[in-house]
Amino acid sequence: METREDRGRAIAESAALQKGDGHLWLVPSQTRLISYQVDEKKRTCTCPDWEKHQEPCKHVFAVEYTIQRQTDAQGRTTVTETMRVTYPQEWAAYNAAQTHEKEHVALLLRDLCAAIDNPVQKRGRPRLPLSDGVFSAVMKVYGATSGRRAMTDLREFEAKGYIAKAPCYNSVFNVLENPSVTNILRRMIEESAAPLRAVETDFAVDSSGFSTSVYARWFSAKYGRTIDKNVWLKAHVMVGVKTNVIASVEVTDGFAADNPVMLDLLESAEGRFDMKRISADKAYLGRTNLLAIEQAGAVPFIPFKSNTAFSGRADLWGRMFHYFMYNRDEFMKHYHLRSNVETTFAMVKAKFGTRIRSKTNVAQVNEVLCKLLCHNLCCLVHATYELGIEATFWRAAA
Repeated sequence: METREDRGRAIAESAALQKGDGHLWLVPSQTRLISYQVDEKKRTCTCPDWEKHQEPCKHVFAVEYTIQRQTDAQGRTTVTETMRVTYPQEWAAYNAAQTHEKEHVALLLRDLCAAIDNPVQKRGRPRLPLSDGVFSAVMKVYGATSGRRAMTDLREFEAKGYIAKAPCYNSVFNVLENPSVTNILRRMIEESAAPLRAVETDFAVDSSGFSTSVYARWFSAKYGRTIDKNVWLKAHVMVGVKTNVIASVEVTDGFAADNPVMLDLLESAEGRFDMKRISADKAYLGRTNLLAIEQAGAVPFIPFKSNTAFSGRADLWGRMFHYFMYNRDEFMKHYHLRSNVETTFAMVKAKFGTRIRSKTNVAQVNEVLCKLLCHNLCCLVHATYELGIEATFWRAAA
């Protein structure tokens, strides 16, 4: 078993310790998103281990290993501190992707919509082609504007030949109200992630809520008054941790459990990506999910709950339990890749809004899917400039 000195050396080699005032240091925890304060002179720490045993803990040893004192012949001391590794931003590629993003998103969306079948109309008033309707609805959500204010952009797309004719804003609303569009948008999200299959091997799963403008009201007998509560939807996604592209998605009501959705996300993504590792939080812990991830050829990195006990069997559950208990540092290193899915949701909400404009449930689900599709197209644009990836869709169909 590793000693405190060994664990302290591991912290000093893998984490970035911050020097505070005087003899104080901030040392990050290996298992929690907090930092402990260490006094290098008094050899004290604010962690539970030091408070319980009143002796140097692994955080104290991490500080001592970080400060390597080397005394030369004259008695002078050289202090060597570990530096946090940073990665430079490719600003030229980033600026080019940002300044040309809208143009490329429209081109990529046009290629995606080209595979949508438009029903042949034999009589009656000419209808809006379904491909043009889906294109217009997605670009409206991309612009984060109302239907009326989106008309200017739609007329520009008509002039460029992306759509046959700019539809009325009411026609765009009708597209979002169409239940058959839900599967089309979900399929387009999956296809928009396909060009990055050679890049993504590690994935993370999580969910996040999107609020609506609809309120549920009921009378509370306990408080003697009417209570209003905002209705919201939950988007469950599986995300590639390198490019933040969404590989698969399911949209449910706000109170749906996370655990059962894992199987649907996994089934949708496993045939299109070579998955090596999948990380998720404790809400997805279960034998069924662990076995499904293993059958997909990946290793599940889902932390165990505090009340989890070892069953004694040498099955997948037992192997991952031992991995989690006795190789905690390595396990958490892979598990913390899950933070990228939080970044993905932050990107979507910051760019395309946290609220849903639509009123009906079908339109709300379709609007959430439009937001996620726009995010994938933006990831593709950045991958084109930074990684040199060429986006080609519907290869299997071709």
